[in-house]
Amino acid sequence: MFDTTLLDILCCPVTRGKLKLASDDVVAKVNNAISAGTLKNVSGEKVSEILTEALTTEDGSRVYPVREGIPVLLADEAILL
Repeated sequence: MFDTTLLDILCCPVTRGKLKLASDDVVAKVNNAISAGTLKNVSGEKVSEILTEALTTEDGSRVYPVREGIPVLLADEAILL
């Protein structure tokens, strides 16, 4: 599980804006696209791993996966919404 106290020091690697824990609705939307086989990340790679948690930019334009409690804050791993 992601430690939300880290949100005070983490930022989007692209926009440098703040991040927040993605809502259940956003995670469900991303997971539906993953299940359908239609989701690709910024680098164009197909996303196949279902998300249990994610971080999103404040404007909701980018989603970063959280794997085993660790946020993957790589620009190429972002999912554009």
